[in-house]
Amino acid sequence: MSSIAHTDWNAKQIDDWIIYLLKTHLRPRSVRRMLAAGLFFVLLTGFLESAVVAEEIAANRETYQVEARYIVDIPEIDGVLDEEVWQSARIIDQFTQQEPNEGAPATERTEVRIIYAEAWLFIGVEAYDSGELVATEMRRDSDRILEEDNFQVIIDTFNDSRSGYMFVTNPLGAKLEQQIFEEGEGQGRGNNSNVNRNWDGVWMVASRRNATGWTAEIAIPMTTVRFRRLEAQTWGINFMRTIRRKNESVFWAPIPKAYALTRVSLAGTLTGLRSLSQGVDLRIKPYVLAGTDTSRADTETTTSALRDVGLDVKYGISSSMNLDLTVNTDFAQVEADEQQVNLTRFSLFFPEKRDFFLENAGQFNVGTQGGQHLFFSRRIGRGDSGESIPILGGARLTGKVGRNNIAFMDLQTDDAFGAPGENFLVTRYSRDILSKSKVGGLIINKQSGSQYNRTFAADATLALGNHLTINSFLAKTSSPDITSGDKMFWGRVGWLDQNWNLFAQYTDIQDNFNAEVGFIPRRGIRTTNFHIGPTPRPKKFNIRVMLPMLNMTYTTDQNNRLLSRRVHYMVGFRMENGAFINFIYNRRFEQLDVPFRIQEDVTIPAGAYSFGAWNFTLNSDPSKRIYERFTYAPQTFFDGKRTDINAAIGLRATNRFATEFQYRRNDVDLPDGEFVVNLGILRLDYALSPRTTLRGLFQYNSSTKQLSTTVRFNFRYTPGSDLYIAYDELREDDRIMSFVRDRRLVVKMTYLLSR
Repeated sequence: MSSIAHTDWNAKQIDDWIIYLLKTHLRPRSVRRMLAAGLFFVLLTGFLESAVVAEEIAANRETYQVEARYIVDIPEIDGVLDEEVWQSARIIDQFTQQEPNEGAPATERTEVRIIYAEAWLFIGVEAYDSGELVATEMRRDSDRILEEDNFQVIIDTFNDSRSGYMFVTNPLGAKLEQQIFEEGEGQGRGNNSNVNRNWDGVWMVASRRNATGWTAEIAIPMTTVRFRRLEAQTWGINFMRTIRRKNESVFWAPIPKAYALTRVSLAGTLTGLRSLSQGVDLRIKPYVLAGTDTSRADTETTTSALRDVGLDVKYGISSSMNLDLTVNTDFAQVEADEQQVNLTRFSLFFPEKRDFFLENAGQFNVGTQGGQHLFFSRRIGRGDSGESIPILGGARLTGKVGRNNIAFMDLQTDDAFGAPGENFLVTRYSRDILSKSKVGGLIINKQSGSQYNRTFAADATLALGNHLTINSFLAKTSSPDITSGDKMFWGRVGWLDQNWNLFAQYTDIQDNFNAEVGFIPRRGIRTTNFHIGPTPRPKKFNIRVMLPMLNMTYTTDQNNRLLSRRVHYMVGFRMENGAFINFIYNRRFEQLDVPFRIQEDVTIPAGAYSFGAWNFTLNSDPSKRIYERFTYAPQTFFDGKRTDINAAIGLRATNRFATEFQYRRNDVDLPDGEFVVNLGILRLDYALSPRTTLRGLFQYNSSTKQLSTTVRFNFRYTPGSDLYIAYDELREDDRIMSFVRDRRLVVKMTYLLSR
């Protein structure tokens, strides 16, 4: 291991001064006083600025306006804009750069046309390009679409400057769609639960390359989106195009560099929509499933046949309210989780991937609480070890009535693993206030016979002006035999503009706060967090933007006794070609009140520990056919040493085949013992077409000595209707021989019936 991790840092005096400041002046009680002293001034100036922002939104919507043309003859979605209906539509061709030269005209011409019928919205795109296109991705919902030439549209159907539907395509006709809530709340910096990447909306697109660039035709059914029931509709809309070989991003309604297309309050206006029809707005999707399941316990192997049927129903109660029903829900087609190595004392977070929980998932969110989630849908239908628990059925009602946002979910699970079934009820209400703010509440009830667990919360989001946001919630849980110490408070004040990302947040979780349907990895704590992140643009050395950062986190118990402290220093460099270079140093303090078993035969004794960690990261240009990521992290670790290596190499050999191999190594040397954990992950993706994909995920973990294989074939033979073939296998190595512990082959077919 490099000695750099085990010597004092040259700037140690600065580091010690910051820690002294945390200890003496920035304890939670002092922080609360500071926040209270400044709260009146913040609210007063914020409310005044919010009125100005409302005027700016109205002015922007007035400046960037386009009228959709009504048509009778529906165009063929083939990627060629040769029908007469396209020729008479108004052309949008004034696009403005965000990157690299904010405010400058786009260097390549883009033309957008909008037409509609009663049940369809059509968008035609003519993307002129004088050079070579960067387009190798044909797979549906791939992140790589965003790293190549692409076209994006966001539609704010409620015209509330908060939420929207995003549709993305590229010159190969690849598709990616997502739902946006509260403008993304963070605007793309980090993982964000208010950007629902896993939403599966029904829409069509076809793209074509040609001598002058590429074209695309997009068709969105009115049943895919929700909107108010009005004779004449006014929607927010904006367009973005990425010209990847120049690393250039251009917008129709300009967006400042601090934000993404999700900033719907800066979108333009779509008018001319009249007498829109969603028909009966009834969608019935039955499924049939067959397969085999083989499992081994000790030396006995059992094989069973799988046969099942189920049903999902979606009904538009109104144009803005949607009712979902599910019977005998099955998730055989869902990809397995990517493995993680846990060297902490706390639970790891795994994202939700199951279809039923994804649509409108953002409407159940409370706050932007980062690692804390009052509602975590993976608690439903999954055991503590990740095993599947059958869901007998349930209902979900989501939508908007005026300025009122309504979300309701009720699900019943079956008896499993010797435990009785459970009922889960989740209700969320919020009301829009001011131009971009809201107040609301959440109730969660988990019930099994006389046993129950409940969570109650009230929250508020105040978007005071373009840059200042205040988020907070107060929550309480209720369980048998717990009568006190069961509350949680979280508050955050953030400022985000082109030059700064600043925030301060405070979390207080009492000892008995027990959100069993949430994700709260640590209780009985008070945490204060400060973040300072300027974004200078030196315009030298091929650097597009620098990302220096100072983040301080201070955690105590309920008696203000220090438990954990982290001072995080970072300097990142985003290069002109999209490559990323990062240097990080973390200085930490951890108080262990009880021994921490980090491996089966390695334990860290109770005590107070101070240690530091370096991290060096290099990511190559992600748009290239061959790309790399590499991280090297030498560090002291409690009373020992640790070295982490994370390396990945990816290949997009053709526009149909892509693969990526990732290797992670944790080398830990402690006085009580030493160990090495190796994790290898191989992904294979093959797209026969944008509608037909074959994906494989192969993972080996040396700590558990398990090799897992997941293969998924998906053929979307009509919009919304799928054929899945899923194969899962788990092998274990007992040092004598390798054997299959679990093996499952499933064929599942769904068919969408809609009116």
